[in-house]
Amino acid sequence: MSVIYPVVLSGGTGSRLWPVSRAQMPKQLMPFMSERSLLQETVLRLGDADGIAPPLVISNADHRFMIAAQLQELGITPTAHVLEPVGRNTAAAAAVAAKIVGDLDATGILLLLPADHHITDAEGFRTAVKAGAVLAQSGHIVTFGITPRAPETGYGYIKRGDAIDGGAFAVAQFCEKPDLARAESFLAQGGYDWNSGIFMCRADVLATEMQTHCPEILAKSASAVAGSFKDLDFLRLDRPAFEACPSAPIDTAVMERTTKAVVLPLDIGWSDVGSWNALWELGDKDDSGNVISGDVLAVDTEETYIRGNGRLVTTLGVKDLVIVDTGDAVLIADKGRVQDIRSLVSELKDLGRTEHDTHARVHRPWGFYESIEAGDRYQVKHLMVKPGASLSLQMHHHRAEHWVVVKGTARVVLGNRELLLSENESTYIPIGTPHRLENPGKVPLSIIEVQSGCYLGEDDIVRMDDRYGRLEDKPEL
Repeated sequence: MSVIYPVVLSGGTGSRLWPVSRAQMPKQLMPFMSERSLLQETVLRLGDADGIAPPLVISNADHRFMIAAQLQELGITPTAHVLEPVGRNTAAAAAVAAKIVGDLDATGILLLLPADHHITDAEGFRTAVKAGAVLAQSGHIVTFGITPRAPETGYGYIKRGDAIDGGAFAVAQFCEKPDLARAESFLAQGGYDWNSGIFMCRADVLATEMQTHCPEILAKSASAVAGSFKDLDFLRLDRPAFEACPSAPIDTAVMERTTKAVVLPLDIGWSDVGSWNALWELGDKDDSGNVISGDVLAVDTEETYIRGNGRLVTTLGVKDLVIVDTGDAVLIADKGRVQDIRSLVSELKDLGRTEHDTHARVHRPWGFYESIEAGDRYQVKHLMVKPGASLSLQMHHHRAEHWVVVKGTARVVLGNRELLLSENESTYIPIGTPHRLENPGKVPLSIIEVQSGCYLGEDDIVRMDDRYGRLEDKPEL
């Protein structure tokens, strides 16, 4: 049996789970079903069985350090962590994976896994992967179909054709997300499964099928891999080649056209965690049908999802709502309207607000910063710098900064000077002065930063040196 190469696709933003999921910290990097993020659950789900290679992760550059930190937390070194310069949907990502794995092992089996799914029966999934590998080895392109639990309108469907060996069926038809009446007819007829978006096939088989059905996607993706370069532990695809690649999902680019597609039906407690309703359905409910997390007092409340974040959330006499508090934003929505949250997020973006993009706490490779207070010509932040980490050597044109050490020890480069600050000590960084903050200790360093000036935007940062290779990134701490 060929080696299985899990390919973790981590390119989405999960805007329907706003305000928890945001562009700079999307749902796959957040914990929803356990203490682990959805991406970590995806990686751990396969276990450490023989014949399964370390994961190949494909993501955008903005999330690279957070993904790397989450994999490091699990003690996992990926086969590769590929950075897409722009989003080009799943067909291009699959073509990139086929090229990388194909160069290592032409008959290696790709297991394409969205990073943001939840599966209750992990053992059942591992059993299905073994069965799928046998089918893929023989040249099939396997899609995992989920036995429908209800006439769901948020998923695509797969109509089964003739039965083949291994418990699978030929694919008779891929069906787009239906309206309710059509979804009900699918369940009444039988022989339809939800399309999970999980696929399995040999690298050479996928390349051959893409050459037939979407040759430009294959060619441009292969060129992007050929022109790629190492950046620390990451592999950056060639930007011009990848930007020239057509954008299409693998479903329409390959699966709806190939004659090699088979569906393997599963009943493993799968969810794409695509909405707050999905989390309500998956969650542990109280006697009134509520799913509650955080500091919550719910009185005369029924069938409601409530998620707090530190401060008390109270409800009285409500039903069928979604209530989510993240500290800097609160969502209150009818459960019947949660699919429309994307339009709400788009409106926030159109209004020029930042809550669609970042949380109050913003993660960086050196730690995080968190906004505490902001006003006219001033801003207060909490910075946490991990042991041994440092911010870039930088300067600002429009703001000065005061740093106060709350916990730990700080090494500060300030112009031509170097300072060592302990708890309760502080320093002042004038406008235009090159500076760097470093944690030389063994415990996290906590700093209170007070900014003052005529402009306090994050793009007022000029980097001069950075150990994380971010000199070409958009400005950030």
